[in-house]
Amino acid sequence: MLAARRMGLLSSLRRLLWRTAPSPVEPLYAAVVNEARQPGYYVEGGVPDTLDGRFDMVVLVLSLLLLRLEQLSEGNGRHPAAQLSADLGDRFLADMEGNLRQDGIGDQVIPKHMGRMMAALGGRLGAYREAGADRSALAEALRRNLYRGEAVADPAVDFVATAVLRLQQQLAATSAEALLAGQWGATA
Repeated sequence: MLAARRMGLLSSLRRLLWRTAPSPVEPLYAAVVNEARQPGYYVEGGVPDTLDGRFDMVVLVLSLLLLRLEQLSEGNGRHPAAQLSADLGDRFLADMEGNLRQDGIGDQVIPKHMGRMMAALGGRLGAYREAGADRSALAEALRRNLYRGEAVADPAVDFVATAVLRLQQQLAATSAEALLAGQWGATA
């Protein structure tokens, strides 16, 4: 009887530990934010070091990761990459909502801001998907979306375009298994 209880307790403990296993979303989202905060984007790349500029950088890097996950799922909505993509979107929204609340935005206005942020993410996903690895199309997409149509020097846009192409290559070289495990830049 005592052995059966111990086995039941161990089984319950295993289930609890399995449920609380770290999600691959957190390390991937942390990698997105870390990349978006690199000083070169703001110094050499001329991205405004403002709330909007930092938001736009997070959206740019997150878009690249979501596009890679989209390639992995290849239209299979049940593929683990499709679920990870949805989870990353949820994590992005939770982060943005937290930032809005920290900035003192009230409960009644948050849904409006969140809707705009999701629309921005969706629009940029489309723009960066369409541009792909075409440097001139990418530069135009960056001018419209990252720089929001503001005048910016060509070398700054070229700096960011080069960084985006490098990130696309890095993500393409990252195996599906590594991404699904929350590892960015790992090959298997």
